[in-house]
Amino acid sequence: MHRVLTMLGCAVTAVLATAWSAAPPTTPATSVAATTVRTHDGLVRGAAHDGYRTFEGIPYAAPPVGGLRWAPPHRPPPWPGVRDATRPAGACPQPAGEVPGGSTDEDCLHLNVTTPDGAEPAHPRPVIVWLHGGGFTTGAGSSYDAHRMATRGGVVVVTVNYRLGALGFLAHSGLPGSGTFGLADQQAALRWVRAGIGAFGGDPHNVTLAGESAGGYSVCAQLTSPSAAGLFDRAIIESGPCTGRPDRLFAPSSVPLSTARATGADLAAKVGCGSARDALSCLRRVDVSRLLAAQEADQQPAHTTPLLPGDPGEAIATGRFHHVPVLIGNNHDEGNGWAAGIIQAGYPVTPDTWPDVAATFFPSPGQAQSIVREYPVHRTDGGPVFGAVIGDADFACPTARTDSLLSAQVPVWRYEFADEHAPPLTPGKPPFPLGAPHASELPYLFDLGGRPRDMTAAQHRLADTMIDYWTGFARTADPNGPSTPHWPRNTVQTLAPDHVVPTPTGQPRHHCAFWDIR
Repeated sequence: MHRVLTMLGCAVTAVLATAWSAAPPTTPATSVAATTVRTHDGLVRGAAHDGYRTFEGIPYAAPPVGGLRWAPPHRPPPWPGVRDATRPAGACPQPAGEVPGGSTDEDCLHLNVTTPDGAEPAHPRPVIVWLHGGGFTTGAGSSYDAHRMATRGGVVVVTVNYRLGALGFLAHSGLPGSGTFGLADQQAALRWVRAGIGAFGGDPHNVTLAGESAGGYSVCAQLTSPSAAGLFDRAIIESGPCTGRPDRLFAPSSVPLSTARATGADLAAKVGCGSARDALSCLRRVDVSRLLAAQEADQQPAHTTPLLPGDPGEAIATGRFHHVPVLIGNNHDEGNGWAAGIIQAGYPVTPDTWPDVAATFFPSPGQAQSIVREYPVHRTDGGPVFGAVIGDADFACPTARTDSLLSAQVPVWRYEFADEHAPPLTPGKPPFPLGAPHASELPYLFDLGGRPRDMTAAQHRLADTMIDYWTGFARTADPNGPSTPHWPRNTVQTLAPDHVVPTPTGQPRHHCAFWDIR
């Protein structure tokens, strides 16, 4: 099963990696009018663009190196003079993919601020803190150019780097913070925002925590973490539902500490520290590139820990979460990217092969046979069927469940992104049309890698509507506004070009009755 999951992680990485790496990270405008802001750690000089300003690579925690590798984040040391914040800092250590060539730079706990230009507003602007996706293994805050959201929505956007992979989520007996260092980094960034975003025109008392995929799972974790209490006022969860199950491919947003410790022990053995007298000291001396080569393809935070006492899904089911308004959703064809990658890796899905493919990726006794009956393949090209299985099991149906649990206690607004002709995230031709797969909503909110995607006029209108919804929610906890189609609560707002309409939550567009009993 480990080999299968590793293959699956690699497959989606191959499908999605060039979405961000196709262009270099955001760079300042050609004619840069520098602007200087005083933070609580020192002066920073950002860059002025057409209608907005950026401040990139601002430290929110000390470099987690040496004795601070696998330690809770510490306050950054203040700096003398004016710090250059016109270009992003290095990404946290990760293999090649979203970040061209990868990264081995442990001095990576930085954030980026995008704020509208012009006269100071009568009131501070709402703040959106964005947590990137990437399976808790890849990604960087600087990949998300947020200027359209900032200027159209009149908000301040903060994108965050946090420790990834084994460096962010190693668990080991006797190690305080085991399995949750990346989540602790996110909380440190939120504390930085509460303390200092006012210098950039943001309202420290109106902070929305948002994220997609692993970033969405992170928001779920922070909703249930006692140490995140009071750090944010609203939450946006994109394609990272809180209520997955461990018997599904991408279901758990966290794993038990015992599981994480077993993974940590395997890593220590692989890098030659398994039998060391002081395994942690040994691990802290291991070169970053060697750790990256030895770590699992995907990571999850550990629960049953001080930062994350319980599984987020169970905590939400029992009402043990921070009661803030939530905007949550998924994409209509979440699983198609994974299905395409698996097919290209040598697993074609046809009526004859479908039972074996299902058994390979859903090996629980009897589960594969039930899936084949519920999702029959009648044609040679069964890729969309396989994609529907992954999407329903791991995204659409857990999102519906999360919505149901949250909305019993807090205001919840739920969407489904359904542009079947969304701009492709990669230049290659997939084995079947992907529709609206995982991450396909992101170009409507951000210029990924600093490069806008080609869109039709209708898609541009949809992008404007989504930004209006997201930033309206950040402003008032209600996405509705005078220029957007009405979004009623207790419905699913379908987001497609020139087709933004509410759909009753009970409409069976996915096979959730099947998955809810499994």
